[in-house]
Amino acid sequence: MRRFISHKTINLISQTTTSSISSSSPSPNSPSLSPNSPLTSLLRFFSTLHPSSPDSMASDYSATPITMDNINPKVLKCEYAVRGEIVSIAQTLQQNLKDNPGSHPFDEILYCNIGNPQSLAQQPITFFREVLALCDHPSILDKSETQGLFSADAIERAFQILEQIPGRATGAYSHSQGIKGLRDTIASGMKARDGFPADPNDLFLTDGASPAVHMMMQLLIRSENDGILCPIPQYPLYSASIALHGGTLVPYYLDEQTGWGLEISELEHQLKTAKSKGIDVRALVVINPGNPTGQVLGEANQREIVEFCKKEGLVLLADEVYQENVYVPDKKFHSFKKISRSMGYGETDISLVSFQSVSKGFYGECGKRGGYMEVTGFSPEVREQIYKLASVNLCSNISGQILASLIMSPPKVGDESYESFSAEKEAILSSLARRAKTLEDALNSLEGVTCNRAEGAMYLFPCINLPDKAIKAAEEAKTAPDAFYAKHLLNATGIVVVPGSGFRQVPGTWHFRCTILPQEEKIPAIVSRLTEFHKKFMDEFRG
Repeated sequence: MRRFISHKTINLISQTTTSSISSSSPSPNSPSLSPNSPLTSLLRFFSTLHPSSPDSMASDYSATPITMDNINPKVLKCEYAVRGEIVSIAQTLQQNLKDNPGSHPFDEILYCNIGNPQSLAQQPITFFREVLALCDHPSILDKSETQGLFSADAIERAFQILEQIPGRATGAYSHSQGIKGLRDTIASGMKARDGFPADPNDLFLTDGASPAVHMMMQLLIRSENDGILCPIPQYPLYSASIALHGGTLVPYYLDEQTGWGLEISELEHQLKTAKSKGIDVRALVVINPGNPTGQVLGEANQREIVEFCKKEGLVLLADEVYQENVYVPDKKFHSFKKISRSMGYGETDISLVSFQSVSKGFYGECGKRGGYMEVTGFSPEVREQIYKLASVNLCSNISGQILASLIMSPPKVGDESYESFSAEKEAILSSLARRAKTLEDALNSLEGVTCNRAEGAMYLFPCINLPDKAIKAAEEAKTAPDAFYAKHLLNATGIVVVPGSGFRQVPGTWHFRCTILPQEEKIPAIVSRLTEFHKKFMDEFRG
């Protein structure tokens, strides 16, 4: 395995060096490297892990029954750019920095590729972690010292939750939909948010939102003739899950010129086109706030979307995991459940599935793997099939279930933790808003770069107008032009972004996704590194 990884890494790094923007390179397309260059050192290091030998990978595994030729072709078709090639290179560079400090023109890797807040030093919410700690180790609830270490409302909440868990044990299996008492709490929180009741029996607690999306794709997709309407640019979870389950992604393009607007005329056009090809479109995916695009839908637009799904008989799959991440005063999050019910549509009028996660918002508990979906507008018989799918996985993890209940029922006015909770929440969200604005302004100041307003979520998705010479160099390197740019950015600055081609985009346009999550004090350094790199890159490839 080590030999395979080193061989793969050498290939990846070699691809990035054929057109280095380093001043030591005589030509942007020169295949040679300076003997003392950092990348030469890195290649030499990995060569020691992969010496030439007749005992090659092919001979090692040629007799094994599973090969790239006979594995499930749906797996080969599946791609997930957020953790793709550039991240692999970044991880290798990070190890090289650790082993050989000073070997690169930067001293750390800045991961701006994924929405993983706590990996970038965001602190967890105190109240949430106090409740989790008490639930995981309930014996300390009976100790006198506990009163001085934990807030009174955290202790009270832990007692309440433990009474709802069979055996009062977070290490035990639960009901396949999730612990009933926790679902009751989430349903109450949804009612408070929307003004319309929620049924705890409509809730399926999952290990983050991703398994819930997979579950719905399993339910909806019968063959490649079944299509799912997805926004372009889209979060790669959707293209990956559609590919894995054998369906067809039907793209609808968001309008970058209108702030990544969702036009009903575009939905109608793409639906008609798909039907003409024999595709049975089953559902519409809407991501609000948007990932990777960061827009927040207006109420009027949401009503149009609900009407479209009602008219066309489509299941509305509402990805609402960034509902807490809205940064502009003229926009507000409204759930599609609230919108559809306010339009007078009830349980049997429209099929709607909404997704929520503990990984995003101001909590950022990605590693705890908590989330849920609310499933409405499905017959009891179909609901039984969804429950069967949930049962195959037994249940989601209990810590994630507890967190899902906590984010929908945080401390209230009068609770001991309320003031500290509110201060932590406000500090995180206001800082994210400042970071988003700083990066947005910096990106818009770069030559050939335009970036829409960051209204919500955790990302910016700027458009980069690359010189023809850079596009030609990317073609020669057999890589997408925005991936070519992102690799050069990484090797020059240590900044990791995701090429827009990994999210799909209007043909002929190039983008990258950059998170707003690095610590606020590091944002100026990111801006400085990016600005300096971009100027050198444009000067080198200006043509």
